[in-house]
Amino acid sequence: MIHSHVFPQARLIAVNGVRLEVFEAGRENAGNPIVLCHGWPEHAFSWRHQIPALAAAGYHVIVPNQRGYGRSSRPDEVTAYDIAHLTGDLAALLDHYGYDDAVFIGHDWGANVVWNMALLHPGRVRRIVSLALPYQPRTERPWIELMEEVFGGDHYFVHFNRQPGVADAVLDANAARFLRNLFRTNLPPAPPAPGNVMIGLALAETPLGEPVMDEDELAVFVSAFEATGFEPGINWYRNLDRNWRIVADADPVIRTPALMIYGAQDTIPQSDTLAELVPGVEVVSLDCGHWIQQEKPRETTEAILNWLQG
Repeated sequence: MIHSHVFPQARLIAVNGVRLEVFEAGRENAGNPIVLCHGWPEHAFSWRHQIPALAAAGYHVIVPNQRGYGRSSRPDEVTAYDIAHLTGDLAALLDHYGYDDAVFIGHDWGANVVWNMALLHPGRVRRIVSLALPYQPRTERPWIELMEEVFGGDHYFVHFNRQPGVADAVLDANAARFLRNLFRTNLPPAPPAPGNVMIGLALAETPLGEPVMDEDELAVFVSAFEATGFEPGINWYRNLDRNWRIVADADPVIRTPALMIYGAQDTIPQSDTLAELVPGVEVVSLDCGHWIQQEKPRETTEAILNWLQG
């Protein structure tokens, strides 16, 4: 188990009008960059198991806390978290290191940012590894509008947009309990509970399933979110319809070589059109839930390295 005391020291790096808290390993492998992008509500620490192995395999491993997270900047304006800003941060991070392109690995929201890097900055992306979230092609109507129609106003994506501040306050008031209840695996099958599932997790007395990490590891996430609050990360969701407009003119087919890693027990559905939209994709499925690289650290790292070295 890799604990916080052996996690790399952070540097604050000025890029794209913000400062990003960046963790690095394998600086001796300059010229072979790999950028790891966390999801919501997570932290660069989500990649603690992969960082040493990737550095040992010859990569310069660059792991930012993206804007809104950890000690990175947290702009006040909601629009500062749109996909142009999020991908712009990563492109500027490559500029900082003097890299034309890199391998990008993303989990959950980080995967969405990485897929969009390939749409908005295709020349900067050498290869893509996506965990949990398959490429989401642009729909005919804005995403939140569509989700509201299909899933209703309580779906957390919709709720975050239509009731700004409501979920943020509940999560902030219950940060430790929310994260303890969220980072679980082997959950018993059950129909979705009514209401915003994230508010439900923040208020639930008893966690279901089994913990994904030990108490020391969980404490890293809890202390980070107790410091920042949840609003900046939730603001990523509040830009989905804006993002829908931003990518309107991008070529929707991603031609970058890609590896898609699913968790077989994840509630995010697997894509049946992925091979058409990402013709160079290979797919791996691991027997785990949503928190793939933390639930199955060795298998995740092996799948990534086997594919990169293949």
